[in-house]
Parts: sequence; C-alpha cells; structure tokens
Amino acid sequence: MNIRSLTRGDGVVIGAAVVLFIASFLNLYSIDCPSGTDCGNPDLPNAWEMLGLLMSMFLSGVIGAALIVVGRSMPGRKVAGLDLGQFGVAFSVFALWTAFWTIIDMEGDAGAGMILGLLATIALAVGAVASPLVSALKAPLVGAPSPAAPQPYGAQPPAGGYGYPGAQQQQPYGAQPGQPQPYGGQPQPGPGQQQSAPAAPQATGGTGDFTPFWFAVPVARPLYGEDGSPTPIAELAPGTWYLAVEQRGPGLVAQTQDGRRGVLQDTTGIQRG
Repeated sequence: MNIRSLTRGDGVVIGAAVVLFIASFLNLYSIDCPSGTDCGNPDLPNAWEMLGLLMSMFLSGVIGAALIVVGRSMPGRKVAGLDLGQFGVAFSVFALWTAFWTIIDMEGDAGAGMILGLLATIALAVGAVASPLVSALKAPLVGAPSPAAPQPYGAQPPAGGYGYPGAQQQQPYGAQPGQPQPYGGQPQPGPGQQQSAPAAPQATGGTGDFTPFWFAVPVARPLYGEDGSPTPIAELAPGTWYLAVEQRGPGLVAQTQDGRRGVLQDTTGIQRG
C-alpha cells in the first residue's frame, strides 16, 4: 500500500482504531469509594471478559477501520457487490451505536475503558463518514516531496519515467552529462549499471494534435475505466509521475506504472512535467 495515497481522514480512522484497541484492555466500570472507606482492590472487568461487547463495539470498530483503509487504498475491491470501504463505514457506525447505548444502560459508573472507547468510536465514525465529504480530511496525510522545476508543456518526460518527481536522471551510455534524452528513447545502462525505470511508452489512439506529457496529482484521485464504468480501476497517488496519453473531453487518459490505462476525470491542480 502506498502511504502517500492515505488522506487525513484515513489518519483519523487509524488513530481512533488504535485508541479503541487500547481501551479494550481498560476497566469498563469504576467504583466510587466514599471518603474514609476501604474499597479494597475490586476485580473490574475489561472488554475481553465480555465477549458480546468486545465483538460488537471494540473489534467491530477496529475491523471497520481496517476495511476503510484497505478499501480506499485498493479501489474497486468488492464483497457482495459493496466496496470494502462501505462495509468499513457500516462497522464503524455500528460500533458507535453499540457504545452509545451501552454507556447509557450501564448499571454504575463507566470506567476508563468505556469512556475512552466511546470517544474513539465517535472519532472513528466521524472520520469514516466525513472523509469523502470534507475537503480538509481529503488532503493527503503525507505531503508529496518537493518536485523539480516544472518544464514547458510537451517537453521531455521527468527523469527516470514513472516515479517520484525530482528523481535523478539517468543518461544513456556514452552521452555527455546534461545532454537531453529524446522523448520516448530507451536509455541504455552504462557499465555495471542497471536500468532503473521504464522508458516512456508511446501514445496510441490519441488525437493528432495531442502531445503526451507527464503529470502528478496534488491529492489521491481515482482512475476510471475507458469503457465509462463508474467503478475506479486504480488510484493515482500524489508524488508520483504518470503519463497522459490522450485527451478525453475534460479529462485525460492516463497510464499507470503497471500498464493499466484509465480516465482521470478530475484534472484540476495537476502538475505537468
């Protein structure tokens, strides 16, 4: 999984799941001893001693968080016709529902485990539901590395082809340092060197006046199939160069590192190489 594809909302979900797991080991109840009274050392239960609450609140929330993160990092994966992320949101909301009614119906005072678990499920449910809706939560969790100075439109591709912006350029064997490499040319490794990145593939099926170019997205964005299917086939991660091979209306037909092609519908804010 590419960590650069995670958003701040995913970070909230992950953090809430960690807190919820820790809370499962704390006491669910507390005893208020009057002043001057020796209450002894009562054996108060935690969630692992109450299987029903453990499964419906604590582990349900942790499983929901895992499904959300996996579903957003691997778009298109489905179970019974539903995305993994949708299952994760349902688990997260169910965990909050269970925590809310459990703490209301408790006989006695809630302990640290129950209070911390309720706060964690609130954060988990908010992060799961609001991440695709709130722009602040859609921002990348880890910022992209500082890119190299942008080149004119249609200029040679970034050094090394696919990869992170600003990667060191590899010169063909026998070329002079600083000599530009023709677009689409196949770099040859020098003595004792191995070719570190693929050459830029040639565009096919594009319009006659379209020049392929390299670009990077500012935030993680889905790549849809060329057949118009609403299900994403991949996700473009910030900080990585991709090749635009064709103009498709307001969008771009982009090619990923593994050769898959799809339509990037949202091209706002992209950085051209």
